[in-house]
Amino acid sequence: MQNDQDLKLDRYEYQLPESRIAQNPAEPRDHSRLLVASSPTEHRHARFDSLPQWLKAGDLLVLNDTSVIPARLYGRKITGAAVEVLLLEARSPQEWLALVRPGKRLPVGSVIEFRPSESHPDAPNLNAGSDPASAAPSSPSTADPLTATITDTDTETGGRWLKFHLPDDVHLLSVLDQWGNMPLPPYITESDAPPERYQTIYASAAGSAAAPTAGLHFTPQLFDALAAAGIDHVKLTLHVGVGTFRPVESETITDHEMHHEWTEVPTDVVEKVQATRNRGGRVIAVGTTAVRALESAGQASLGENKPLAPFCGKTNLFIYPGYRWQVVDGLITNFHLPRSSLMMLVAALIGRDRLLELYQLALDAPPSVGDRPYRFYSFGDAMLILPTAKLP
Repeated sequence: MQNDQDLKLDRYEYQLPESRIAQNPAEPRDHSRLLVASSPTEHRHARFDSLPQWLKAGDLLVLNDTSVIPARLYGRKITGAAVEVLLLEARSPQEWLALVRPGKRLPVGSVIEFRPSESHPDAPNLNAGSDPASAAPSSPSTADPLTATITDTDTETGGRWLKFHLPDDVHLLSVLDQWGNMPLPPYITESDAPPERYQTIYASAAGSAAAPTAGLHFTPQLFDALAAAGIDHVKLTLHVGVGTFRPVESETITDHEMHHEWTEVPTDVVEKVQATRNRGGRVIAVGTTAVRALESAGQASLGENKPLAPFCGKTNLFIYPGYRWQVVDGLITNFHLPRSSLMMLVAALIGRDRLLELYQLALDAPPSVGDRPYRFYSFGDAMLILPTAKLP
């Protein structure tokens, strides 16, 4: 159910103390806290490794197997001015769309020379609004330089198309570990976590500029426990890009346009979703990106009164209150930034008032797991929204 308040950007605001922004993930992964919304009015505080007890035999978890690439690169123009690049998607092995900073000083034809990743321990963060001109000088390197030319602009993202100067048989991804940096979000400023902790244990499809963070809580032991409880899982792919992490700025959220992101819902996902439905099980999406992939497939097939079908292509599906759900029954998700499209998606599932109530419950909850309060955002804790907690 939707009302006018649900469509106003400032109704997705909440106050979060800086101390509650997780700088490091829980150890082990599945020892993060879990707020379980078990009905429209009830909740429980738990630990993530208790997940099997909250689900039922026959349920299906749908995971996003995208892998975060070292998408942040630092370099300089021929003039010496510092440049920062965040890769978004490939058009060919050597041509990539990227956000660049400072964009106004990088017209078509500009050439950027990049430095190896280890040269930039104190480099600025593109999303944080810092000035790349303040970057520390690069350390000397014996490696051959990597260069790229800006060939075009992209009106949808405000980014640039970069042509990397590599041999025809060399894909940028194959050398990116040497030149790129893990693109941690701007609010993670003091993390000691190694790069692999900003990656799910089942990541296999390289292509994301950010992690599908709801999946960071899973461990091999937890998957074993889920299987023993009769809870199956399956994987799809959505490469996280600017569509997911760019903030909503329109005061009326229906004026916001999501940017396209590449997704694939393969045949085995469709078959398992149908088998789950046939046995009376529930489809639980792990993360908002899995939701958008599943619902994009649903919009493409069920919206035409056809059976759910595989889907491969780009989606800019924007889910907010009033959305008519096609595939997803429940959701595992982290706690998201105020005014974000991710909050709006979750609000479409359980209602905006209920969502804000749960966020406040997490903020007010006394420490329990590991003697600490709930922590928010990418390295933070999680919430499980069961189908019984959904809006009717």
